[in-house]
Amino acid sequence: MAGFRNGRGRDNRTSQQHPQRQQQQQPYGRQAPPQYGQQQWQPGGPQGGPPPGQGGYNGEPEYFGDPYQQPQHPQHPQQVGGGVDPYANNPGHTQAFSIGDDPYGDGATYRAGAAAAPSGPRLGWRDLLSGIVMRPRMTFLQMRDYPVWGPALTVTFLYGLLALFGFDTAREDAISATLSTAIPYVLTTGVAFVVGSLILGVVTHTLARQLGGDGAWQPTVGLSMLIMSITDAPRLIFGVFLGGENSLVQVLGWLTWIAAGALFTAMVSKSHDLPWPKALGASAIELIALLSLIKLGTL
Repeated sequence: MAGFRNGRGRDNRTSQQHPQRQQQQQPYGRQAPPQYGQQQWQPGGPQGGPPPGQGGYNGEPEYFGDPYQQPQHPQHPQQVGGGVDPYANNPGHTQAFSIGDDPYGDGATYRAGAAAAPSGPRLGWRDLLSGIVMRPRMTFLQMRDYPVWGPALTVTFLYGLLALFGFDTAREDAISATLSTAIPYVLTTGVAFVVGSLILGVVTHTLARQLGGDGAWQPTVGLSMLIMSITDAPRLIFGVFLGGENSLVQVLGWLTWIAAGALFTAMVSKSHDLPWPKALGASAIELIALLSLIKLGTL
């Protein structure tokens, strides 16, 4: 017979057929970690795996992946001492990140209150004045981040000097007064128009920000001063010669007031990234003030 029983009745065929199982195994935890690409389990099960019904070594549960091997990318090795998790994005492990970090990239996010980058170079004063009349939307978008204090203060002051002569009573008082009295009177009117337009521009900017706008206050105020002065120029020219109560001057006042409303709406919309209903609402107080104080000659 191929085998025989020993004196105690024990079959020694197992030791003859499977001498590998008689090798002494090292205690769990001291075994050398298996390498990838090599056989990890003792033969005996299907395809060299563990016997059916058993887990890993010494009956322990089987884990997917090697807990002893640190994965190394051929081009981007992960360093343990540099604060990088060597097990991140591997089976059985999860990469941790803090709140506020973007693990998928550094994409730009729109935030209200942070003005966008300028869309073009800064315009000179001639291109700025002509652009407000000829191409307002492109001009407002291009100048939304550039202060325009020089042209705004100069044009508004000159407008205030001439606006005095657009009202019948004020024109008669200035003409009948002596030169020493008329000059301070005219200069004071010019300064008053500058200060008044500055306040109205600040009000428009504040309302635009409260409605969700993100524009800067200096371009908004400066452009609003220019719009007020430029749009009222046709009425003022005829009012100096015909008087503020003339019917033609009154019609021009209404038409230029509508044009001012359209320009204010376009300026606030482009400067603050607002839809036109909100832009018009932000300009409402300034438009009402211009209509009652200047356009209708009730100053």
